[in-house]
Amino acid sequence: QVQLVESGGGLVQAGGSLRLSCAVSGRTFSTYAMGWFRQAPGKEREFVAHNSWSGGNLDYADSVKGRFTISRDNAKNTVYLQMNSLKPEDTAVYYCAARRARGSYYYPSPNAYNYWGQGTQVTVSS
Repeated sequence: QVQLVESGGGLVQAGGSLRLSCAVSGRTFSTYAMGWFRQAPGKEREFVAHNSWSGGNLDYADSVKGRFTISRDNAKNTVYLQMNSLKPEDTAVYYCAARRARGSYYYPSPNAYNYWGQGTQVTVSS
């Protein structure tokens, strides 16, 4: 069973930075496409960032472009989300997700992913 464990969330003032990490168990991390999503209270889970299994095909939600960066370290089985210039509207529980299959898929959809972490809370104060 593949397990994803997020860390790095916390409370930060507007304009600050945080780096989230997601450690993935198993030996096939390098074959997974990875995504970050977030969910604020009373809202649906929304796409934040995507990184294909090859490390390419990077994409971001319009609301975070230019501020967030997704990256991966296959040697450490870890994907990161560097978040800069944080805003109060970035407050949410952040989840990482992994997709094991290749082929075409619609990566902004949560349904494209097979495995999910438990989430880490990010709170941005104004």
